[in-house]
Amino acid sequence: MAKAKSHTDDKLEVPVEAKLKALCQLQEIDSKIDKIRTVRGELPIEVNDLEDIVTGLQTRLENFEKEIADYEQSILDKKNTVKESNALIKKYEGQQNKVRNNREYDSITKELEFQNLEIQLSEKRIKEYKAGIAAKKEIIEQSADELAHRKKELKQKKSELEDITKETEKEEAALLKKSKVAESLIEDRLLSAYKRIRSNAINGLGVVSVQRDACGGCFNKIPPQRQLDISMHKKVIVCEHCGRILVDEILLSEKSTKVTA
Repeated sequence: MAKAKSHTDDKLEVPVEAKLKALCQLQEIDSKIDKIRTVRGELPIEVNDLEDIVTGLQTRLENFEKEIADYEQSILDKKNTVKESNALIKKYEGQQNKVRNNREYDSITKELEFQNLEIQLSEKRIKEYKAGIAAKKEIIEQSADELAHRKKELKQKKSELEDITKETEKEEAALLKKSKVAESLIEDRLLSAYKRIRSNAINGLGVVSVQRDACGGCFNKIPPQRQLDISMHKKVIVCEHCGRILVDEILLSEKSTKVTA
């Protein structure tokens, strides 16, 4: 009884040149997907950062408003202190006219001096608190302007993110579908190697062409004999320096024969 051929066996029967073309197409598709995800990936970060800034500014404004309220309460307290001191001064001045000896007079005089000092200190504090309020109000005005600007920027970024997400979701889905078709022509071991190389590459390139006798990924020179082997499309050849899969520019240009889902 003949053994049924597996999907893996079908992949192995695909000519090497077809596999290389499929790898080139897959690289192009994956690079487009990377670009989409990069653009979309930056916007959520920007939105999150702006949300943090807006929250921080709102908290800052709330704190300043509370500080102003505290200053105003302190001013009210000091005004009450002045009022109480004035009442005591009036009382002590009346008592001065009724003293019976120098000791009582000196005692009342000290109380009067103390209350006058209390008034002076309270008035000084009132001035300081008012200056503090003025300074805080200036900062509040600046912060409020910045908050309004940041809120407007946040709204714009959120709108951009929403639009890009809607646009790119469809495009990414279509590219992923094409990616699966290209992958179907590549044997599992080679596909795994390509994905591993891509994950380790900063620019996400697992397949590169030979440019000016050098690897298009790491730019190390490729020996003439190895370049000849690459141009023959008879086997998969990787760069000895960076491990990327090497193809010639002619094969890379032929990827225009697009994979269709």
